[in-house]
Amino acid sequence: MDRRTFIGSVASGLLAVPFAAEPQPPGKVYRIGILVNARDVRRTSWDEFFRELRDRGYVEGQNLSIEWRYSEGHAERWPELATELVGLKVDAIVVNTTPAALAAKKATSIIPIIITTAIDPVGAGLATSLARPGGNVTGIGLLAPELSAKALVLLKEAVPRVTRVAVLWNSANPALAAVWRNLDESASATGLVLHSHQVRGPQDFEPAFVAISQERPDGLFVVADALLNQFRSEIVAFATHEHLPVASASREFAELGGLISYGANIPDMFRKAANYVDKVLKGAKPADLPIEQPTKFELVINLKTAKALGLTIPQSLLARADEVIE
Repeated sequence: MDRRTFIGSVASGLLAVPFAAEPQPPGKVYRIGILVNARDVRRTSWDEFFRELRDRGYVEGQNLSIEWRYSEGHAERWPELATELVGLKVDAIVVNTTPAALAAKKATSIIPIIITTAIDPVGAGLATSLARPGGNVTGIGLLAPELSAKALVLLKEAVPRVTRVAVLWNSANPALAAVWRNLDESASATGLVLHSHQVRGPQDFEPAFVAISQERPDGLFVVADALLNQFRSEIVAFATHEHLPVASASREFAELGGLISYGANIPDMFRKAANYVDKVLKGAKPADLPIEQPTKFELVINLKTAKALGLTIPQSLLARADEVIE
C-alpha cells in the first residue's frame, strides 16, 4: 500500500539528519522528568523515544535517570506534579499533552521543557512562534485541527449515510477549542451535524456515553488527546456496543476496533522529541530550537470493524490507506 510523507513546517528538516551518538561526559547522570497521564498511554511511542535516546548515548541506569509523574486523567494534578519535578532539579521535563506543558511552564522558566505531541503550542501560549519559541518550551507540535478535520471528512467518505456525528473531546485541554472550531467548519462544508460531548476527567465518560446513546447518532468522532487516549479501550467498547463507526486522528482507535483514523505518525514524533532532549542536555536553548511539526501521516482503516458494522468501504478509499486491518 502507498505511504505518503508530507512536509509539515519550515522547521521540519531541522532534526532529520542522523548522526553518530556522542559519548556523554564520564560520571555525569542526566535526570529527566516525564509528565504524562498514565504509564500505558502510547507505550510503543515511549519505547521509540528511549530507543532514540540510547542511540544518542543515554542509557537509563547508567547515565540517565527518569522521574515519572502521572496525573491518571486528573488535570488538576498537573501543577502539583510539575512542581515536584522542578523541586527535583531535573535537567529537562518531557510532556505529551498541552495542559501538562502549561503547568510545567508555569512551574519553571529555566528548566527546558520538551513537548512530544502538543496541540497548538503557539495558540496555547507555550511559545511565541514555531520558528522561535522564545522561552523554555520546544519540541513537536501536532497539527490537530487540520488532521481532525481531515479524519472527519474521511468518516463521511467511508460511510456516506452518516449525517449526525457525536464528538467526544476533552474540554479541560484549552488547545482543543481550535480543534472543535475546525471540526465544526468542516462539518458544515460536508453536510454533517455535530453534537458536542465534553469530558474533563475520568468521572465524565460514563455520563457522556449515556448521553450519546440516548442521542442515537450515526457515528462517533474522538478528538484524541492524552486523556481520551487513556480511555480509548472504554470508548471503543462503548462504540462497538452501540454499533457506531468511530473516526479519530489517533491510529490507536482504529487498531482497537474503531473504523478509521487519519493522523500523524506518533512514534516518529516521539523519536524527534528525543533529539530535542539530546540537544538541550548538550546546552542548546529551547528558545532557539524551532518547534517542529509532523512530517509523516497515515490513514488506517479497520476492515474487520467495517464488516462487523455491515459497511462496505469504497475501493477508492481503501486504495489510499497506509494500513488496512483485516
